[in-house]
Amino acid sequence: MMLAMNPSFSLDGMTALITGGASGIGEATVRAFHAAGASLIIADMDRASAERLAAELGRCEVLGMDITHEDEVREGFAGLKKLDVLVNNAGIGLVGNVEETGLSDFQRLMRVNVEGLYLVTKYAMPLLRAAQPGPGKIVNIGSVAGLIGVKRRFAYCATKGAVVAMTRQLAVDYPMEIRANCICPGTVETPFVEGYLRKFHAGEEEQTRAELHKRQPVGRMGKPGEIAALALYLASHEADFMQGSIVNIDGGWTSA
Repeated sequence: MMLAMNPSFSLDGMTALITGGASGIGEATVRAFHAAGASLIIADMDRASAERLAAELGRCEVLGMDITHEDEVREGFAGLKKLDVLVNNAGIGLVGNVEETGLSDFQRLMRVNVEGLYLVTKYAMPLLRAAQPGPGKIVNIGSVAGLIGVKRRFAYCATKGAVVAMTRQLAVDYPMEIRANCICPGTVETPFVEGYLRKFHAGEEEQTRAELHKRQPVGRMGKPGEIAALALYLASHEADFMQGSIVNIDGGWTSA
């Protein structure tokens, strides 16, 4: 018997929360999920940008919170009544090998990229486990830096490797109640990357940008919408057989 396929990957009736949802991959994911019919909760420290996006799209709520503060995360989720999809997208980066990486910087990356994901996921779980129809969905945004060694990214690789491991562990503990999967992008053209260029390569932004394009064998960086499209698939019912998967979308970087 042929199964009816829905090419739109509909999220009608679902509520999705996206951390770091006001810009970059997060914003693109908000837009993709909204177009697919979901109601959105945009969680971001930049409340003004989140509110502008919510006003533009409609069918959105804004949750201004710092994911590293447990009280803020607990209170934020206590005010929610429904959640079907969680996208853990918020994160920060750092350039430096192990000798160049200061303890405070290493701890800051661990606090945001690892502890923040832990806190958000912990307080989202009761809602995700109660999703009807289930299962609830978790989409973690990792990085190729969690799969391979990237030069002068000691702390970043450590945190994204943890994201990969936490995704797999969640899938083992809750195989019937939630679906947890992880997207590992290569370098994507976002405000995150532009900030990195300004901070670490001032005066040589164009040269470094060209090098970032070449790092992917396809010859360019990714686009936020390309990552968002994969997140949409993983959040949809069409992906109900995917559990604990680590999916790289990197222009061939990890194949080279």
